Amino acid sequence: MRFERQFYYMPRVNFEKLIFDSPRVLWHIIFWVIYTSFFALVYGSFEEDYSKQFQIVWIDAVVQIPAVYIVLYFLMPKLLFKGKFGQFFISLLSIILIFSVFIWFCYVWVQHPLFWAGDNYEPELWNFGKIFKNTSKIYPVVALAIVAKWFKFWYKQQKNNQELAEEKLQAELKFLKAQVHPHFLFNTLNNLYALTLKQSKEAPEVVLKLSDLLSYMLYDCTADTVALDKEVRLVEDYIVLEKIRYGDRLNVNFNLFGEINGRAIAPLMILPFIENAFKHGVSEELDESWISIDLTLKTENLTLKVENSKSIQEVTEDRFDYKQGIGLTNVKRRLEILYPERYQLDIHESSESFLVVLKLNF
Repeated sequence: MRFERQFYYMPRVNFEKLIFDSPRVLWHIIFWVIYTSFFALVYGSFEEDYSKQFQIVWIDAVVQIPAVYIVLYFLMPKLLFKGKFGQFFISLLSIILIFSVFIWFCYVWVQHPLFWAGDNYEPELWNFGKIFKNTSKIYPVVALAIVAKWFKFWYKQQKNNQELAEEKLQAELKFLKAQVHPHFLFNTLNNLYALTLKQSKEAPEVVLKLSDLLSYMLYDCTADTVALDKEVRLVEDYIVLEKIRYGDRLNVNFNLFGEINGRAIAPLMILPFIENAFKHGVSEELDESWISIDLTLKTENLTLKVENSKSIQEVTEDRFDYKQGIGLTNVKRRLEILYPERYQLDIHESSESFLVVLKLNF
């Protein structure tokens, strides 16, 4: 039981951090140990002389290592990553040929005297056929190193681009949210101003509701998500404020279906649709106006339906404002950012009403 409990709480390994944040020297040592061991074991199996082959591949590595690091830390940063592809490939071929000469010299002066001194063969120093043949000892390891370096470069570029895109989206979200706040506050202050002009006894209640709304926007809305029940209370408070302003001339029907507790949503995502309905559904041309709001929750889906009456005399410009006003334009953009491919927004217009239907997957 003790072993099982320790195994259960074993921390997960972050392989991305392990690979990219570990000391560079450590990974280079691991690479060369694996590379040389692989070829020593392969070639050593031919004669069953592994000790000899390990010595040979490590002597070759003395020449391969500088070739690899000249390519990695000079040619790639100076030429390849700057788009100078022609110069890079010419320089790469030159490096491979030069170090193939060194590999051959190493065979003539070191490896042959050590391992094949008694075979009655004296290799020529400038045997160009052998030199070209020895490119096979340079270009595979160089190519492997280039691929590894390029992958690391590409990964960091992708990660940087992703971080920049996320920072840009966050900045845009903050800007959109900042636009929602003054727009909402402006409408509410207009309501309060209208009541004070009439010296209404309901003005203190408006001030209290407005205080609650401002507290919500200043503190709760700073988070990425808020509890859905708080967002619903915000809508209810806003409806109370508007009903106080318009009195009997306005009929509002707000229906809630489903369980809202334990759900979360991006802040100020519902309110702009309610605001828009009041803005276009309550006008001086109408003796009586109505707004119907249905909020339905099923499993992981939210459906909001907001329908409001409209005046027959509304002009084309007002219809355009309904669909493209500050509130709706902002909330559409926020939906695109926060719920990509997880929402559906439809706006329907008839001769008597506007209907907005938002379907959202949490």
